[in-house]
Amino acid sequence: MTDLLLSPAGLALLGLCIGSFLNVVIHRLPQMLLRAWWRETAEFQLADKVAWTPVFDGMSHPASSFAPAARAIEDSLAKLTPLTLVRPRSRCPSCGHVLRWYENLPLLGWLIVRGRCSACKSPISMRYPLVEVATGALFAATGVVFGEQATTLLWCAAIALLIAMALIDFDTTLLPDSLTLPLIALGLLGALAGWTRVALADAVIGALLGYFSLWLLSSFYQLVRGAQGMAEGDFKMLAGLGALLGWKALPSIVLLSSAVGAAVGIALIAFKGHKREVPIPFGPYLAGGGLAALFFGDGLMGLWNL
Repeated sequence: MTDLLLSPAGLALLGLCIGSFLNVVIHRLPQMLLRAWWRETAEFQLADKVAWTPVFDGMSHPASSFAPAARAIEDSLAKLTPLTLVRPRSRCPSCGHVLRWYENLPLLGWLIVRGRCSACKSPISMRYPLVEVATGALFAATGVVFGEQATTLLWCAAIALLIAMALIDFDTTLLPDSLTLPLIALGLLGALAGWTRVALADAVIGALLGYFSLWLLSSFYQLVRGAQGMAEGDFKMLAGLGALLGWKALPSIVLLSSAVGAAVGIALIAFKGHKREVPIPFGPYLAGGGLAALFFGDGLMGLWNL
């Protein structure tokens, strides 16, 4: 049974199922975070005089005037349907139709309804089956490259985290700690347990270099241009890749990510009218560079003689 699960075919099926769950994570996690941030704003920033007073030199009147706004935010949040990664059940965003069990089947569900809601016939984005297929293909490729061993599941977990981070960042320019920090932990624990090809010292150095290299670059950019070049989520994501793949993989990851990101950015500005001041998320490019280093790491590191 274990051999079947860890075979490329078994991992492909597992990837389809995980990809279906990733679609939920990509859609709901940013909403959950934004709700939490609005709740914290209402409770601790607008209505909490203890938090207000030290910043504004004892002036309490603005906080009092914000109290109605805080109550309005809390009332609006209370009217929303509770949202988690498992509740409520998946439904059509256009008409609210709750998906039947077979409509939730990875890939098959989308094919059965022919890419449209069975109730209102609104189109269902192609991205849902593409995420499932891509996850299944990458899981199968992991089985081919790393073999039928339990540690292959560690690489599959890392791939799932990278896919979720890439698409959430693409949609919202957010890289949640609930995804970046587990990637760092996965790399460090994998090195500690001997599950990866990376020594623990190299994983620790990789995490530190990954974080602080982008932090220094962003700080220099802000000093020169007066604007933030990257967010902390990017630092943590590269730290996770450094922990997972070791510090020697970082030059390849950064080079590939920067080259593709620059090419896409220039194309968007030149052909799509993208404004220079509008940020372009870097997470998808980091994920792509990380995946390239995962599957082709030895060849890429050979370019640097590391």
